[in-house]
Amino acid sequence: MQAKAYVLVQVAAGQIAEVLAVLRQLPGVSMADAVIGPYDVIVVVQLPTARDIGLLVMNQIHGIPGVKQTTTCLTV
Repeated sequence: MQAKAYVLVQVAAGQIAEVLAVLRQLPGVSMADAVIGPYDVIVVVQLPTARDIGLLVMNQIHGIPGVKQTTTCLTV
């Protein structure tokens, strides 16, 4: 069974569309939607292990221009 997480993303003003376009192309991302509230985007990630999810967040999502902060919530 794959590991699954919700990644809550805060994005710089005016860059949500660009960030969403990149997020939706990443391997393991099954959904990325803009939302209203303390976060700007919620991403659903499914990969073989929790470690893989952590590496995706650290190595790819954090590097997207406009991404200010993330909170990763692994499912149980």
